[in-house]
Formats: sequence, C-alpha cells, structure tokens
Amino acid sequence: MADSIKITDGLGREVIIPFPPKRIIPAVPSTTEFLFDLGLEDKVISRTKFCRYPKDKIKRLPNIGGPKNLYVDKINLLHPDLILVNEEENNKAEVEALMESFPVYVSKVRNYEEALENILNTGKITGTEPKAFEITNQIRSNFAKIPKGEKSLKVLYLIWRKPFMAVGRNSFIHSMLEMCGFENVLEDPQERYPNLSEDDIKNLNPDLVLLSSEPYPFEEINKKEMEDLLPDAKVELVDGEMFSWYESHMLQAADYFINLIKKVKA
Repeated sequence: MADSIKITDGLGREVIIPFPPKRIIPAVPSTTEFLFDLGLEDKVISRTKFCRYPKDKIKRLPNIGGPKNLYVDKINLLHPDLILVNEEENNKAEVEALMESFPVYVSKVRNYEEALENILNTGKITGTEPKAFEITNQIRSNFAKIPKGEKSLKVLYLIWRKPFMAVGRNSFIHSMLEMCGFENVLEDPQERYPNLSEDDIKNLNPDLVLLSSEPYPFEEINKKEMEDLLPDAKVELVDGEMFSWYESHMLQAADYFINLIKKVKA
C-alpha cells in the first residue's frame, strides 16, 4: 500500500495525504456522520459541537468547536493526518491556517453530481472506496424513485428570518429542489442566499414555501406568519438536513422527498 495519495480537491488544489490516514478530523457535522458510515469509526479523532450522528458514538470524541469557529489550537494538539472541510461551511481564514500544518481536503458541493463525486473522492483518500461506491449507487437508486410530475410547483426555500434569507440557484439545496421536480422562484443563476423583504416574497408569488429547520429553526408560529403573508401558497416546515447534508445522509433524503411531494401535491 502506498505511503501517500495525491488528489485534487474541490478548490482545484493538489493535496498529498498519508495513506491510509489514521487520524481524521471532520470539520462539518455531515462529514462526521459520513466517516462513521464508511466504517472509519476508529480513525475519527474529533467532532464539531454541532455533530449529531451517530448519537451513541460521537460523545466520546473531543469537541473542536463549530464549523465557522474551529478551535485551531486544539486541532493542532490532536495532530491529524487529514482534515476534511467544506468551502461553504467552514471559515476560510481558519482553513488556510490549518493548511499550513496539515493535509486539508476542501470539498465544494453545489449540486447532486458533485455530492456523489465528493463521496467517491472521500472514499478514495480514506481507503474505503468499495463502501463509497456502495453508498453512491444506493443514493442513485433511491433518487431514481422520486416521481416527476408534469406541472412543477414554484418554490421558495427559506433558511433565515429577520432578515428573511432564501436559497438561490447556485447551491446544493437548489439542486435538491430540482431533484424533487420543484421550480425555484429565484431566477438569478449566481446569487446564492439573497435577503428578501416581505414585499419581495409577495412579489415572487410562490406556490409553495419551505421553511427549513436549519440554520434558522423555523417553527409552527413562523409557518402561520408565512401563511398570513401568502394566503394562496402552501407552507411547510421541512427537515433542513435532508436538503443540505450532501454525503451519506442523502441515503435518507429520497424517501423524505417522496413523502413531501405527496403531501404538497395532495
């Protein structure tokens, strides 16, 4: 087995990683779950404070802070031989500081195909390619079952309140909306997370508003507010993990989307 492996990450950087890595730090909650699903439980040496899965196994791991506020000094003391970060989820300055001392693989995932490519790349650099292929094949099989209706609903997906912040087209969540057969009411191909006023939302006139559980935890009271603002639209609270976690959590997403589509088109 080779002593190291070279790969191009999501930013186009060539990264040389000890192979197979034995001390891996995931800097995003979805990645922590994914590494366990790849069978790398004994190689994961930390977790973020927002990591949730697998619930029974992550408690023993040291906390390295949140994705946007990593404890860089603590990471230095853990001596990782691979750090997995994301260009959107993590703080650029902190990531660049870690790059000076450790191999850092940066994922960049803006759509469904890039998500599957990232799963395969992570399998390649961690010595778990067969499991990564199994996961991607199962995701493809699951997503192929999502029904595509003739008439697509015009959808507004909100992730924040005060100010309202929506999901634009150049994003992974937008790609998940497309996989559901929904049409994003935001048309700018580059704007990713625009702020919207109540008047903006009225003018967009969506058929359906999806209120995400993260990063802002929308609740029933917020649903009622939106229904009052848009009396002709359907409004649903949705699980943000299903729309935004771009690794093995996608194994659960297709069934969730199928049930959501049935509900909103009933």
